[in-house]
Amino acid sequence: MSDSLTAIVPQDDPTIANSTINKDNAAKNTALTILPVEPDIDALLDIADAAAVTWIREQYQLDEVIEALEGCGRVALDTEFIKRDTYYPILALVQLNTGDHVYLIDAPKLQLDALWQALLEVDVAIWHACGEDLGIFYLLSGCPPLTNIFDTQIALSYLTGQLQMGYQQALDDQLDMHIDKEQSQSDWLRRPLSDEQEQYAIDDVRFLPALYLSLEYALKSKGLYDYVWADCQLYAAELYATQHVEDDAMYLTMADYRYNSQQMAILQAVATWREQLARATNQPRTFVIKKQAVREIITEKPSTMRELAHKTTMHRSMLRLYGEELLKIITDAKALSVAEHPKLLPAPYRSKNKVLSKAVQQAVATQAEQIGVPESVLMRKKWLSQLYEVIAYDKDLSELPLGLQGWRHDWVTQTLIPAIAAHKVELKQGMGVK
Repeated sequence: MSDSLTAIVPQDDPTIANSTINKDNAAKNTALTILPVEPDIDALLDIADAAAVTWIREQYQLDEVIEALEGCGRVALDTEFIKRDTYYPILALVQLNTGDHVYLIDAPKLQLDALWQALLEVDVAIWHACGEDLGIFYLLSGCPPLTNIFDTQIALSYLTGQLQMGYQQALDDQLDMHIDKEQSQSDWLRRPLSDEQEQYAIDDVRFLPALYLSLEYALKSKGLYDYVWADCQLYAAELYATQHVEDDAMYLTMADYRYNSQQMAILQAVATWREQLARATNQPRTFVIKKQAVREIITEKPSTMRELAHKTTMHRSMLRLYGEELLKIITDAKALSVAEHPKLLPAPYRSKNKVLSKAVQQAVATQAEQIGVPESVLMRKKWLSQLYEVIAYDKDLSELPLGLQGWRHDWVTQTLIPAIAAHKVELKQGMGVK
């Protein structure tokens, strides 16, 4: 930790002195019963304003960054990248803030393997809305799921109930600090960057340490830090899984419970073909064929080029290049036997009878109030749908979504599942389960 931050954050701060990475459980408990000293935000902002800024453009300069990471308990990160017309994102810039020093790493010029490894080993890696950033990290680094993530957007959801608060609003609300975000869609591969781009890149990490300390104190004051930390590691694991979906499973992102088994077979074949072609030609999936055109293929099941042209909105240039190839994919899928078709998706729970919904809402509201967590954070709609499926189809509890197997597990198994099971007949009827 830098000397300047030491004066503001006590050395017995549990985040620094006691945080360890649990490799087996892919989670870390950084919260102790001792509440940290309330941070002096004005002093932290003064440090942020005074932080040195260094461009890292040569490979040997990266050694300074690695050394700085080895000596700091936490680091704030962001990335800038381009992916408008490519399958693989192009990493243009990595921004790091080690507390009193901001590094701008010119990614296209450097080999970053040592950097990825160093980031695995810091105690706390602070991001804001890290979804796309971690996707790139996993793609380029080949690293396992990170277990040291603290996403300030997730933290803010616990305090505000707002699930997707932007960085600009977060700084305004928490630190009374305004930054300009007008450069977010600019060309990050240009060199040199404009003054406005450089300032934008610096500001994206300059104030993250202060935001983290403010949120850490608020969360620990309310006894919520452990929950946030667990959800951050869950999110990091989910992003890793998303990045490593097999080609023949990509269809599930577009599947609909209303599709019959043959339609599911066609969807799987077309989605697999689209994924492989997009990767081979390094262009976005939607450049190959948009989701709307895929849905039209599922519905219309074209058998000729004429039908493919007139019954779908597939782009004409792609139709000329790949139409015959795609038709063969569709024809082969239609020829599969029923035994070779993918499984149908279970129908979601729908019922005019509100008894079950009210029981669930009451159970969620009661628990949310008791532990001080917003209802939308305690139970996601996706998790509830998966929980309904587990109960309606008598699945093993090991098939609960990961989010309900962590700190929510005892409440889910002891309170929520019994509340749902009491209305199991209605649940099955509402899901069409015989």
